[in-house]
Amino acid sequence: MSRKNGAGVIRVLVVASSSVRRAGLEALVKTSAPLKLAGSTPSLAVVLPQAREFQPDIILADLDRAHPQFVTTISALTESAGNIGAVVLVDNPNPGWTARSLRAGVKAVLPRDAPALQILSAVQMVYSGLVVLDSGTTIELAQRVQPASADSPREAFDTLTAREIEVLRMLAEGLGNREMAVSLGISEHTVKFHISSIFDKLGASTRTEAVTLGVRMGLILI
Repeated sequence: MSRKNGAGVIRVLVVASSSVRRAGLEALVKTSAPLKLAGSTPSLAVVLPQAREFQPDIILADLDRAHPQFVTTISALTESAGNIGAVVLVDNPNPGWTARSLRAGVKAVLPRDAPALQILSAVQMVYSGLVVLDSGTTIELAQRVQPASADSPREAFDTLTAREIEVLRMLAEGLGNREMAVSLGISEHTVKFHISSIFDKLGASTRTEAVTLGVRMGLILI
């Protein structure tokens, strides 16, 4: 994720319908370096225009439920400003909603009762380009991905190369193609080739699906 300033300040837009929850998150951001409160809103309806106006690095959203409008908003925001990350606090999100959120551009999904330090850590990790999921959410996503047949996971495991397994684990860490290329000492084109091959062998259409299959196969530890 590209930096918008040279001072290392992370500008955060808080979204929460509850005035109590909103005030708590605002206070958390205001008192935590290097975070800075860029704005705050109680309504999902104005997230898009406020994000365009205040240009935050991170949207920190507290949702009382797995709201489909939030997914639509983040998708539209990602298309217009792809360098904005979203950290979502929500109770008991169903795996389908979580998967759609990740595809839309959400980078972190945490329970609403997540401690302050976990929230702050998630904001900074997302700002650095990583994806953050709590263990419960990761397990639910993994259970949602069903192999085409009982033999598929074993077969895929047998055909994945050592380098492809390495790339798959980097996908789970949320690394981008360029970061993987630098780490592995290969070109971005080669990284894309490995990812495409992983998708084909696992029968996955997205990075999220590939990672969840990797969890089910025991290739990725959570």
